[in-house]
Amino acid sequence: MELFEDKSKNIRICANILHIGKNVKFGSNINISVNGKFSIGDMSYLGKDIVMRGNNIEIGKYFYNSGNLRVGGGGRQHPNANLMVGDRCTFCNNLLNLCEPIKIGNDVGLSEDVSLITHGFWLNVLEGYPAKFAGITIEDGVIVGYRSVILMGVSISKNIVIGANSTIVNSLTKKGIYAGSPAKFIKNIIPLTQTDKENVTINIIEEYLKVAKYHNINPSIKLDYPVVTINNIFSVNFETLEYSGKENYITDDFRDYIRKWGIRIFTERPLKSNFKFY
Repeated sequence: MELFEDKSKNIRICANILHIGKNVKFGSNINISVNGKFSIGDMSYLGKDIVMRGNNIEIGKYFYNSGNLRVGGGGRQHPNANLMVGDRCTFCNNLLNLCEPIKIGNDVGLSEDVSLITHGFWLNVLEGYPAKFAGITIEDGVIVGYRSVILMGVSISKNIVIGANSTIVNSLTKKGIYAGSPAKFIKNIIPLTQTDKENVTINIIEEYLKVAKYHNINPSIKLDYPVVTINNIFSVNFETLEYSGKENYITDDFRDYIRKWGIRIFTERPLKSNFKFY
């Protein structure tokens, strides 16, 4: 077995095969123990108070967790207790009940108190009571709203939005917005016109300048849609999400703000901005 420990922060990560990528940051009180492989990709961040158990757990690059993540549960010693997470995902204080495989694609967000359940049982099946053991698949670009639950055997296709307090009992295949218990299709995602995109970008910049003032900074921002330039040193293409130029704490602040609008860029600087305004 391979072991990573930081006793000063109460961190212990144990696995038969262990890989921690470049510039991975950790909070405190982290306990991870898996039978097979544990890996986490470059530029990732694991918050505090985390417990993970299972057979294999593999997490991609630019993963961000705010803390209080639980992976495992009563079926964690099952050979199918495998978790695979793609790149650029964000998890909160979630429960991933890992008995059967959970596969999560790129750019997936799990909001606070979201749970994924891969097995359910209680009373004797020989008396007709239910028991179900099945994995969960979430494809790229999915956001799961606050306090939602995804149950056994569910697959969720790309670019789907799930509203808060939803219960997903059946697979979702059509791109759009879903909500309810059980979750049902609510409406389509309608692309914006070019003019609308430019107007939304102007609004984002105006709102950011208010935030920047609160942070005691006064950046210069130029818009030549779709390119936005900060202080003449750093540029972001709002459509392709490509960036160029020199980064500093001010560009970090802007980067972290536009992420709140789904304009998610990932640079070589930490996901969690080091900027302090007090």
